[in-house]
Amino acid sequence: MKKTVILLASLLSVATISASRAQGVRLGLRAGANYSNLAGDVQNESTYNNKIGFMGGIILNAPLVGDGFLSVQPEILYSQKGFENKPTEYKNLLGTTQKREGKVNYNYLDVPVLVKVNAGGLVFEAGPQYSYLLSIKDETRVTTTSGLTGNTSTSTTHDQKNLDQLNRNELGYVAGVGYQASNGLSLNLRYTGAFSDFVKSNNDTYFDGDLKNARNSALQLSLGYLIPGK
Repeated sequence: MKKTVILLASLLSVATISASRAQGVRLGLRAGANYSNLAGDVQNESTYNNKIGFMGGIILNAPLVGDGFLSVQPEILYSQKGFENKPTEYKNLLGTTQKREGKVNYNYLDVPVLVKVNAGGLVFEAGPQYSYLLSIKDETRVTTTSGLTGNTSTSTTHDQKNLDQLNRNELGYVAGVGYQASNGLSLNLRYTGAFSDFVKSNNDTYFDGDLKNARNSALQLSLGYLIPGK
């Protein structure tokens, strides 16, 4: 968490300095939805379905040229990623079956720094993103039926706080298109992905090892608003 605080403080310091020196710098807000799932080498991939989650936060747009055609736009966003478990049964050699269902939310703080091209309202944007895993809400329900006795047991996990199995720091990228009106209101469609796996490489037990080589991935649809400058 210390690294995150340092990073955000540095980002805000740069933004403040830029705002004090540049004309046309505008603060704004963004809110929308993630349509997230997992990328990479995911085992039993068909059992992990897309999930919808919230994303939103603050943005700062600083023009690099006078007409606003090219600008840099850092953002600080709360972002819910994750997946839903498709109800699927597994059977081992002893005949014991296990069915897993429910959803998992990975709650992130995302800090993208985008280069933005505004061609008469049509927007193209891309750049790197740093993400920090804040918490998990795991609502997975596992139903196990013994192949020997036929007995059934169910276990459910809520608000899981143990993050030891996961990499909390993540580097990724964002790219997207959108439309921005002259009043500062915009509609944006983005894709965001990660360069690194979010489960630690030495972990073979998290979701039975299915997600050992998995990375976060999401489509984002959002509304933004840049507050008019002075």
